[in-house]
Amino acid sequence: MTKKKHKEAQQAQTFRIKFPRRKDGEMFARIVEILGNERMRVFCEDKVYRLGRVRGKIKKRVWMRQGDLVLISSWDWETQTAGKLGKCEIFWRYRANEIAWLERNRKVPEILDINNIPL
Repeated sequence: MTKKKHKEAQQAQTFRIKFPRRKDGEMFARIVEILGNERMRVFCEDKVYRLGRVRGKIKKRVWMRQGDLVLISSWDWETQTAGKLGKCEIFWRYRANEIAWLERNRKVPEILDINNIPL
C-alpha cells in the first residue's frame, strides 16, 4: 500500500525548467557528434556548429548522447580562426519530460528539431 502512495506522489511532482539567459550568451543546442574526452560537436540555435566541452560540475553525473538537447555558453574570449569550430561549454542537459514540455509550449527553436538539423 505504501508503494502505491509513493507512485502517486511521484507523478504529481512539479518541476522547474531551466531557460537560457540570453544576456549571458547562453542558448539551446543539439549534440550532433560525440568526439570523446568530454568533447562534442553541437549545432546551436544561431545556426553555427561549435565544439562543446562538458562542464566539470556535470562531467561524471550526467551522460550525454547524440541528439540530446542541451544548454551551452559560447566562449566569447576565444578568437575564432578560419576553418576551425568555435568553442562553447555544455552546462545543462534536458530530460525527456522537459523536452516534451518545451516542445509543447514552443520554446525550442524550430531549427533544433532533431529531423531538421543540416549536416
